[in-house]
Amino acid sequence: MRIVQKFGGTSVGSLERIRSTADIVQGELLRGNEVAVVVSAMSGETNRLISLAKEVSDAPAERELDAMVATGEQVSAALLAIELQKRGISAYSFNGAQAGFKTDGKYVRARIRGVEADHLTERMKAFEVPVVTGFQGVDDSGNITTLGRGGSDTSAVALAIAVQADVCDIYTDVDGVYTTDPRIVAKASKIDQISYEEMLEFASLGAKVLQTRSVELAMRYQMPIHLRSSFDLVAGTMVSKEDEAMERAEISGVAYNRDEAKITIVGIPDHPGIAATVFGPVAEAGINVDVIVQNVSEDGQTDLTFTVPRSDYRKTMEIMSKLRDSLHARDLKGDDSVAKVSVIGVGMRSHAGVAQKMFRVLADERVNIQMITTSEIKVTVVVDEKYVELAVRALHSAFGLDRVEQSR
Repeated sequence: MRIVQKFGGTSVGSLERIRSTADIVQGELLRGNEVAVVVSAMSGETNRLISLAKEVSDAPAERELDAMVATGEQVSAALLAIELQKRGISAYSFNGAQAGFKTDGKYVRARIRGVEADHLTERMKAFEVPVVTGFQGVDDSGNITTLGRGGSDTSAVALAIAVQADVCDIYTDVDGVYTTDPRIVAKASKIDQISYEEMLEFASLGAKVLQTRSVELAMRYQMPIHLRSSFDLVAGTMVSKEDEAMERAEISGVAYNRDEAKITIVGIPDHPGIAATVFGPVAEAGINVDVIVQNVSEDGQTDLTFTVPRSDYRKTMEIMSKLRDSLHARDLKGDDSVAKVSVIGVGMRSHAGVAQKMFRVLADERVNIQMITTSEIKVTVVVDEKYVELAVRALHSAFGLDRVEQSR
């Protein structure tokens, strides 16, 4: 079996943790498996390096920032390789360029164009262990680039695809995906198996277990991901294609995201292209718009309400203020104390009435719904942030997740 293992910052956060990580790698080798490893920087190291750069300059050049923060993963990779070598294991560290990660030239937020990893595959066949830096690559000009926060997950999945691994094991400080946040609902249970589509929804709604781009990549190439804990070596959550032969629960889990803000521009002209006029400058500023609601036109005017990440609230309001003047809008309203709550599950395809049940449960709890958006496997509502925990608990219980053993 060929395995790519990825270890996050907490898993390599100290020399003791690096030794524990080496135990896991060694265990797979003893079972006769071929192994490659992808590592993040030691916990807190990337933030430390960024802080150093910002002590020198309020706006450090992104090229130099990438060159600097990429060293964090190189330290982790070299230390783990040294620990494995001490045990008599043939292990070698590789930075992103040496490992064959080719990216575009967008510093800080680069995207992988390809991975030329035949040399790593050959080492794995010889039961040597490539220890690869996550989160980074090199552009066509030879410049170091980084993939953005959580990019090591994407690196690991991309490497697993390139070396034709059987599975990509993502080790972190949690032991899998839960039906909801166990800090809010004590009866939340671990999900043994989840589809790519469901995991993508969980990730996009703020679940910190997996980076969204890594799930998209895994789904495109059908690469199974096993989410596991490096602190407790038990079976985690397997992310894979949907098993059509298995009866699905009504929903798989309840997710939430507090990082939300809502903006309404009131009384703008209702004509073709108005949405593009409103959202064009927002997109140009690199701000992601999520839920959008447009009111029915009245007297040739309409209202547009949408959500953005809370961290982009002020910037978006500044953009909308300029538009309000140019479009002669009647008003501009903002609220940065909202949150999203979602029920997710591929079982919605065969269970009718999920949305109606969700709305009834929230109504019974006197939780007012401000906005609604749906997909084939998700229903999301925007509510006042102060009702998030109440809503999550009520929905988790109402859909039977307090009682269900997630062995799907």
